[in-house]
Amino acid sequence: MTGNQIVPGKKYLAEQAATFLKFAMATTDPDVAAGFLEKAADLSAKSKEAPDASPRPPDVERPEG
Repeated sequence: MTGNQIVPGKKYLAEQAATFLKFAMATTDPDVAAGFLEKAADLSAKSKEAPDASPRPPDVERPEG
């Protein structure tokens, strides 16, 4: 496959992990809570490896002279 791939950034993955943690705390079924915690841990680990999607400042060239 060629072309650009869209990769989720750190912030997005961290937000998703936090959402799964909230779900885990809200459920009364321990098996479901464990699944949410596992997914949150996975997303948290991926967020540490993900690129930072923050906007970057433009390149500035120094004037010659």
